[in-house]
Amino acid sequence: MQLDEVRSLADSMRSEVAKAIVGQDQAVEHLLVALLAEGHVLLEGPPGTAKTFLAQCFAGALGLDFGRIQFTPDLLPGDILGSNLFNFQTSQFTLTRGPVFRDLLLADEINRTPPKTQAALLEAMQERKVTLDGETHPLPDRFMVVATQNPIESQGVYPLPEAQLDRFLFKLIVPYPSAEEEAAIVARFGQRQGPVSPAEFGIETVADAGRLAAASTALDQVTVAEGIVDYVVRLVRATRESADLSSGASPRAAVALANAARARAALEGRDYVVPDDVKALATAVLRHRLILSPAAEIEGREIEALVGDLIERTEAPR
Repeated sequence: MQLDEVRSLADSMRSEVAKAIVGQDQAVEHLLVALLAEGHVLLEGPPGTAKTFLAQCFAGALGLDFGRIQFTPDLLPGDILGSNLFNFQTSQFTLTRGPVFRDLLLADEINRTPPKTQAALLEAMQERKVTLDGETHPLPDRFMVVATQNPIESQGVYPLPEAQLDRFLFKLIVPYPSAEEEAAIVARFGQRQGPVSPAEFGIETVADAGRLAAASTALDQVTVAEGIVDYVVRLVRATRESADLSSGASPRAAVALANAARARAALEGRDYVVPDDVKALATAVLRHRLILSPAAEIEGREIEALVGDLIERTEAPR
């Protein structure tokens, strides 16, 4: 697949999702980037902002096998991964696959379950495989986790461990819509009874497994110049040197940012990465990997503002 075909596929997908989703253009764009870059996405926002419905529409437009897990305090790892059950007729153990064996897994309200259960996804997200009773089972090639979480200030939530957060390519903040967008939402959904599905809005599948695989392979055509590599490294290292941060980003974050920038370039039909690709994705890649210093917390500083300052102070290649 050529890069102009990748751009055309992305445009078609955006048009399909827009049939049901009002606004959230940036979230849709980041989901596309994550899919091409083989990454996972964490969506954070208050209830009722269509995080779950967005994931359903995204999966529907791209023909992804969709699965959903509602994370609760009593959820067990086996409820996610599956288990080997003994079959008395054959006197053998039979694998019962859990919801994780899907193309797109929606981990709904992931921070409502304890860290032990959250950790059940670590191997799946990092290596795209699951180990049960010592036997390894591969996950689909297009496996992707889209997790939602309530803001940490909500009641009954558990903070995600740093190792879990680091497995997500992006953390996106889903805010309340603008007044105009909210009016459009009410006009579109206010006359419908009961739950809605993407099919009700005429969302059609614009890609199959072959086209998505070809789109991912097309990223090989995108080059990252030495100057861009140096820019990414300097930006990530600046997070470790900031007095406002007690913990900066790791080399994994630098690799993730470079790969995401390649995917964004491909979606725009370019075979090279520009500094704007890095700048556009840096906040989403870094915000969940950084920890404010105690002094910055007392001052009420925000991670997003600090990342923005670092972007401004880090000289980009020309």
